[in-house]
Amino acid sequence: MSEEAQKPNESEFGFGFIYIFGFAFLLLIFVMMPQVRGWLKLGGFRWIYIPSVSLLVAFLVTPLIRLIAFHLKAIDVPDARKTHLNPTPLLGGIAVFTGYAFSMFVNNLYSRELMGVFIASTLILVLGMWDDIRGLSARVKILGQLVASALVIYFGVRLSFLPPGLTGDIIEVLLTFVWLIGISNALNFLDGMDGLATGLGAISSFFIGLVALQTNQPFLMFISLGLLGGCLGFLPYNMRANRPAAIFLGDAGSTFIGFTLASLGVMGEWDTSDPIKAFAMPLLILGVMIFDMTFITIGRVVSGQVNSIRQWIEYVGRDHIHHKLNDLGLSPRQTVFFICLIASSLGISAIVLRDGRTVDAFLLIIQSFNIFFLLVILMQKAANRRD
Repeated sequence: MSEEAQKPNESEFGFGFIYIFGFAFLLLIFVMMPQVRGWLKLGGFRWIYIPSVSLLVAFLVTPLIRLIAFHLKAIDVPDARKTHLNPTPLLGGIAVFTGYAFSMFVNNLYSRELMGVFIASTLILVLGMWDDIRGLSARVKILGQLVASALVIYFGVRLSFLPPGLTGDIIEVLLTFVWLIGISNALNFLDGMDGLATGLGAISSFFIGLVALQTNQPFLMFISLGLLGGCLGFLPYNMRANRPAAIFLGDAGSTFIGFTLASLGVMGEWDTSDPIKAFAMPLLILGVMIFDMTFITIGRVVSGQVNSIRQWIEYVGRDHIHHKLNDLGLSPRQTVFFICLIASSLGISAIVLRDGRTVDAFLLIIQSFNIFFLLVILMQKAANRRD
């Protein structure tokens, strides 16, 4: 990579951006004033205050993170598998994390469970940062994800649906490990087009927050809204109208967002009286990630491309949803919107399910299978065209 490619482009942001940036800075100062904070929090507007603070902080720190990424040479260089054409800085996940963490701190959001999720997700972020800068082996990555998952479980965040007993506890803990590690890597696998992983993170956070509101879980709603704001604050840099992304999430961002979403899915008490509905809601909200991870895993195992967890982590290829839709003829922008629309549709199903019956949960799950089966048909069409 040339020295020029490793330097930030000074003309990347125009004068219009400077005005927007200045307005965002002044707005953050305004909302952080004690009188304004007190009025918003005590007046019942915490639901808008938390994502606003997170959004503004993430938006303001992203240019600084971008400069740091160039300095550390954390650059994603394009190759045949990737869709971007220019070397692009990584570490954008630090901006999302900063906005999210700051909104939690200034709003005094604390619980033992959140502390466990925060510590574990920070570990995931740090490992991802190191991978973006220096590179990490698959063994170290999976070990770090196992430690982070163990921390979350230690702090009381785990699946709980079986009768009390040693056997039930072991099964629940093992499934929690699979869920946390699976979703973390699933979003990382989908981080292949401008705005895709960030957009899915924002959509999933939004619907988790809505369902938490429906189920009278304000604390979970506030945490979800904090992550939503961080994603939205970073999105203008990651998905721009007529220009390529100025910065990517990197492994640090995609795994952090994925791990946090997975943890929120476990934290939520979706419907204690109906385990079918309780499982269906997070499955629908995170359905796109689960589908892509499941589809590529089965395909790679059956074809013999993947024979171990290490190979599963390390393997890269053009067999993900976004690659297939792009091969079918959709532009990268159309592909991102197509996938985000599917995620939104499934999220709406989760909201509808809140007041539904067990049979409604089965019907909505069948509907989601139909949607994904249609997607498989499109993906197979793309594979045939590519051959």
